Amino acid sequence: MKRIELLFASILVPIDYLMIALAGIAAYYLRFEETLIGIRPIVFIVPFDTYLTIVLVVALGWILFFALAGLYNIRRHKLIDDISSIFLACSTGILAVIVYLFFSRELFTSRFIVIASWILAVIFVAFGRLIIYSIQNLLLQYGIGSKRIFIIGNDNITEVISAELHREPKLGYVIIDRFPRFDDEAKKKILEINDLSPVDEIFQTDSDISRKESLEMINFCNENHITFRYAAGPFEARATRVNIDTIAEIPVIEIKKTPLEGWGKIAKRTFDIIISALLIIILSPILLLTAIAIKLDSAGPIFFKYKRVGEKGKPFTYFKFRSMIKNAHQYRFNEKFLKTHQNLREGSPMMKFKDDPRITRVGKIIRRWSIDELSELFLVFVGTLSLVGPRAHEIEEVAKYEKKHKRILDIKPGITGLAQISGRSDLNFGEEAKLDIFYIENWSFKLDLKILLKTPLAVIRKRETL
Repeated sequence: MKRIELLFASILVPIDYLMIALAGIAAYYLRFEETLIGIRPIVFIVPFDTYLTIVLVVALGWILFFALAGLYNIRRHKLIDDISSIFLACSTGILAVIVYLFFSRELFTSRFIVIASWILAVIFVAFGRLIIYSIQNLLLQYGIGSKRIFIIGNDNITEVISAELHREPKLGYVIIDRFPRFDDEAKKKILEINDLSPVDEIFQTDSDISRKESLEMINFCNENHITFRYAAGPFEARATRVNIDTIAEIPVIEIKKTPLEGWGKIAKRTFDIIISALLIIILSPILLLTAIAIKLDSAGPIFFKYKRVGEKGKPFTYFKFRSMIKNAHQYRFNEKFLKTHQNLREGSPMMKFKDDPRITRVGKIIRRWSIDELSELFLVFVGTLSLVGPRAHEIEEVAKYEKKHKRILDIKPGITGLAQISGRSDLNFGEEAKLDIFYIENWSFKLDLKILLKTPLAVIRKRETL
């Protein structure tokens, strides 16, 4: 690990401590704001000096919760990945404070300060980390702190990874050179460069490289004090999610389809109910205006209903705001229409038409901003859909699935998902299916939060087709 990475990792502790303390102080002074005093008079007396001492001590305890939440792991952090951990750590910290006040019988009745401190701590800590990460990313743009790597591979995954590392310098990698195989030429070049300036990593991006060649790379890296990294193939990725049992004292290993089981499934469903209910209430004016606009714009019902396929391949009645002319769905299977309008997803189970003439005036607007899909919140609330998950496809589309695509049906479909934030409708079906399967195999509550936070940006981003 580079020294600059250790520097930024060590800076996080005092910055977090400062932000927690500032949150507590801000909550104290906010309570004395005239408007709040008028609404609820102050009934407690805690001198600021005493309060400040308490805040500084409590902030130290919270740093421990931050450490337990993994916020100080020596690795590259992203704010969007940290937010859920920050929220969890601050919630645990404030709960500890409440429990202490209860059992110590301290006369501190300002619930406002306690709640405000919690909310402000989440905001302040996230802001502090945003500043640190922004500085770090700025330095990486100029190659300061980047890792110098060699890439070994010659397949499509190699091209994708190489392109991403070139496009995103803030990921912290500078590619010195690429070799299709780890042969004598590659070894010679790596050793020459390493003698001039240390090479940080050798990155094997091709999972089809032989085991013998991979072991040779590992030994070479160990000998020359270089880090070895590799892109996992399908088996390696799945083998990390195992359950070990014994039958007749013989170890039996089960490769789990998804981590979304047990309490994870319960937590996800609870989250879906709460958030969908809140969003329905908040967005009800938009839902009502959309319904009125559709009715005034063209003949036909407000909602478009048809069958889609859900969890375990079971069909369900799907509906969303109508964005096309009446009976537009039948044109998808009309030979004359298909001959005159190009299907942008030709060769896949799905159909998408550029400049689709079936879309109404209001439809163009609500599809551009995904307003037509807001009605799906009701399906989330009743449990047919989830907020996050693979896209639910139509019966006719699922009938054209290849065997490998049926993994998509292992879990409940969602309104948004990894495929939607990665390219929305511009991705081809194969790319979308790979992302959906990756989500199923690597589900976590943190990943759901990350996808939800990125969804508004994906909606704003322009698409190739409606």
